[in-house]
Amino acid sequence: MTSFERPTLVRDGVYDHLRRAVLDGDLAPGERLGEVELGVQLGVSRTPIREALMRLTQDGLLVAEANKGVRVRTLSAAEARDTYVIREELDGLAAALAAQHHTPADAAALRAALDELHAAPGSDYRAQTRLDLAFHRAITHAAHNAALSDLNRDLEQRVALIKHQTRTYNAHPQTDAQHAALLEAILARDHDAAREAARTHVRTFAALVLNDLQPRSTP
Repeated sequence: MTSFERPTLVRDGVYDHLRRAVLDGDLAPGERLGEVELGVQLGVSRTPIREALMRLTQDGLLVAEANKGVRVRTLSAAEARDTYVIREELDGLAAALAAQHHTPADAAALRAALDELHAAPGSDYRAQTRLDLAFHRAITHAAHNAALSDLNRDLEQRVALIKHQTRTYNAHPQTDAQHAALLEAILARDHDAAREAARTHVRTFAALVLNDLQPRSTP
């Protein structure tokens, strides 16, 4: 994990640090988390660790198991399918709204986010995932819709878990072309093309992810 900087409110800092570690893949899906070990690693008492783990469990990022403690959540094929059904709709909406409402500053941020993603080493899966999510987050920001941003924050957590669980698809040959088409449509203010580009992108990778997860799913 990245280094931990002690904040004014330790419990909030621990929560933010562990949440980011899960979303960035530093704590992998299925990994068990111990209060004592995390306390030693971060240099804090068990109380803020316990509070952070409870909050992350409530957020759906961790799973508490009787007599086993907590672990980073893994998603079944059915849960991933549900996630991508919603993501297709929300990403399509975000792209359409971004095409209509983006500002010059938004356009610059979108170009920079995609350039940074393209520059990331293909072998660095965690960096690829973090930057891919950042690009899609920039699209949502450019939509200028607070309710959509709130919905996408929760959805992004599920998508991050799925990406770290499958660890295969950020460098897929279709990724660059689909991202480029999506950005081009948004910047051209073609909301219909932007919506369809986003939906096509989600459908492409949903199929790949579900194919990967299906044999591993459990009742």
